[in-house]
Amino acid sequence: MGSMSELPTKATPARLREVAAVFFRLGALSFGGPAAHIALMEEEVVRKRQWMSAEHFLDLIGATNLIPGPNSTEMTMHCGHERAGGAGLVVAGLAFILPSVIITGVFAWLYQRYGQLPQVAPFVYGIAPAVIAIIAGAAYTLGRKAVKSELLAGIGAATLLAALLGVHEIVALLGAGMAGLVLHTLRQPPKLRQTLSVMPFASILAGPLVNTGLSISGVFWSFLKVGATLYGSGYVLFAYLEGELVAPGWLSRQQLLDAVAVGQFTPGPVLSTATFVGWQLGGWGGALAATVGIFLPSFVFVWLLNPLLPRLRKSQLFSAFLDSVNVASVALIVAVLVAMTRMALTDWLTLLIAALSLGVSLAYPKINSAFVVVGGALLGYLLTLF
Repeated sequence: MGSMSELPTKATPARLREVAAVFFRLGALSFGGPAAHIALMEEEVVRKRQWMSAEHFLDLIGATNLIPGPNSTEMTMHCGHERAGGAGLVVAGLAFILPSVIITGVFAWLYQRYGQLPQVAPFVYGIAPAVIAIIAGAAYTLGRKAVKSELLAGIGAATLLAALLGVHEIVALLGAGMAGLVLHTLRQPPKLRQTLSVMPFASILAGPLVNTGLSISGVFWSFLKVGATLYGSGYVLFAYLEGELVAPGWLSRQQLLDAVAVGQFTPGPVLSTATFVGWQLGGWGGALAATVGIFLPSFVFVWLLNPLLPRLRKSQLFSAFLDSVNVASVALIVAVLVAMTRMALTDWLTLLIAALSLGVSLAYPKINSAFVVVGGALLGYLLTLF
């Protein structure tokens, strides 16, 4: 059973400054998507600063995977709450989002003014292999904590297989959790088994956006619905935009493709792409409306969920569920690693960058992973010159 953080959650000015500094830096340097963000987070808040145990960090990952919204952004809010209470939740979330929103806003302005994106391919070339090394290290560290028994190992393996076969992330996570509940119940004495009831978990179905036109309020409500119903990877956002903005002609397909590119090479949460799209729809006002709309639900969901976790953890039934979701979360990180490896390691140069990044990470376990990412980017740029 995961242990709770022993640190009090008093929102002192010093702690709020610490939370802001940690997550602003992560937001400015965390490339590679949610799995990489969580890897960097685990290094900062568990290994370096010891704000919480690795077991509790896993609990937070499992809980985050059960609610809509961007997983890594919601993890920053959980971590901020652990360190500095409700104020820490808000500060951590805003600090993590802000660098990405600013960078994306600059790209959006340049794109609207000049009609194209600046050339960043050489740097992206080296970032992806370095990120793969970071994710591999995180999967190993978290996996050692999550796999507490042969039963959980089996659930993790089944989840990994399901993810590789294309099963939706939330379906795989809930399936793992329910399997853990059922198996836990079957192992109880018959009389006790009859008294146990399964807690229902319902996901909000992600319906189509309500397109109310190009007014600022229309942009806000459209992206608010995305933030309140979007499960799994932030890249699902682009499927929403294809049907709701490209098909009616509000956004061109090339603009959507360029929005995807911005999401790939800017740090922080991929959902900051909403800033880019909002800018194309309504200038800076549209960018602000889209950004606030898509991230606002996450603050509400985490604020409601975080105080409940310690009480829920005391329930044997919920603990069985959460342990299973935790190991499934690690399995999904491994599935992301497999998919990214196929995409990123395309030649001997990318293999070299990945190997060097992994070697540095293993040889110097206390090194900040952000330096590994920056080093990979620079090495990729240098290698493409030859």
